[in-house]
Amino acid sequence: MTAIKIFPSELNGNVYTPPSKSYTHRSIILSSLTSGRSIVKNALISRDTLASIKACSAFGAFIDHKNNDLKIKGNPDLTTPENVINVENSGTTMRFITSIASLAPEGYSIITGDGSIRSRPMQPLLSALWSLGVDCFSSRKNGLPPIIVKGGGIQGGETTIKGDISSQFISSLLVATPKAKSPTSIIVRGKTVSRPYIDATLTMMKLFGVDISYEDYRKYTIPSNQEYHCVGFKVPGDFSSASLLMACALLAGKKVTIKNLNFNLPQADMRIVDILEKMGADYSIDRSKGTITLSKGYNLKGGEFDLSDSPDLLPVLSVVALKCREKTFIKGVEHARFKETDRISILANELRKFGVDIQELRDGMLIQGSEELKSCSLDAHDDHRLFMAFCAASMASSGPCTVEGVESVDVSYPDFIRDMKSLGAKIEGV
Repeated sequence: MTAIKIFPSELNGNVYTPPSKSYTHRSIILSSLTSGRSIVKNALISRDTLASIKACSAFGAFIDHKNNDLKIKGNPDLTTPENVINVENSGTTMRFITSIASLAPEGYSIITGDGSIRSRPMQPLLSALWSLGVDCFSSRKNGLPPIIVKGGGIQGGETTIKGDISSQFISSLLVATPKAKSPTSIIVRGKTVSRPYIDATLTMMKLFGVDISYEDYRKYTIPSNQEYHCVGFKVPGDFSSASLLMACALLAGKKVTIKNLNFNLPQADMRIVDILEKMGADYSIDRSKGTITLSKGYNLKGGEFDLSDSPDLLPVLSVVALKCREKTFIKGVEHARFKETDRISILANELRKFGVDIQELRDGMLIQGSEELKSCSLDAHDDHRLFMAFCAASMASSGPCTVEGVESVDVSYPDFIRDMKSLGAKIEGV
């Protein structure tokens, strides 16, 4: 991995939020299931979304991208991939494509990824698909990728799925089962985490013209033999990336305005606005213009925060908590241990290097903020969100810090370093 050196900085100016990774994935995958040509504007072109483009192309969709606009000619009948599908680091692609692969008419699809992907759980999804008549299994028989899926379609019927590990399992079943041979019922066991991501899936499925009914995230009923219809869609700005920009502004901002935000479409990390309010942050929002303006928080309060529906805010809130004058109790994010990394463990171990008292909990952390953050060296463990969060904290430290893992940012925010420098961040080594 490649390290960069970050010096104490003061950020000032305007920055555009990159397009939403979640909505880009969904628009690519659903467009690929239509029989027509869809236009997706302002798409995020990153390592993760390119993985979805390559995977859908392997099933016969034709996808042309110019800058941030995509022209997608779908292939609703799918073709069996000629080669192994490598999703690299994209968990969304891995989970969604596993169900989609069962819709291929014949043959087998083999889906794998990098070392992080090959350690992420898939068995709940595989078991749910088995119940719907899909022959699929882990090649190592341990519930982890590589995954092998036999084509031939989804029979339909009733299946159950755990809701407390990843909402991507539920979203994966939802997008594939409208094309099942008979109606499907999905029953969710346990607490459903990350519910706004399911809302995003349901919103996009409705936009693409399929019917579905559901009851309080516990049961979904999907009519069979439906067809997706091509659409035109503009991807909104990404609140996950915007929340990291907000952390940078709260920790090192003179005055930063973040643009390209859409407050109308469901996004899990829009929750950051409620958190800013509870912490007493200095900010203002213009919903009509899609902007939020923030300044450095000199008197940020801590508090108790349940992030079960927005686990990607864990790195954001963790670094902001370093400068809070009260304790910050983060809970409800045990599922963050199954992201690109065990984010709870790595955040606790790395952020202690700033000289801050942090207690690691089963499902979160307890952080006592400090007026001064020590200069230190941090390792993001090839996790893009941890890398960007560590950069934010480093800009608020008392001296230069080194952060390992700059190459990981192309997963979700390829222009992160450029944007930070444009705001005045002092960064060397890239």
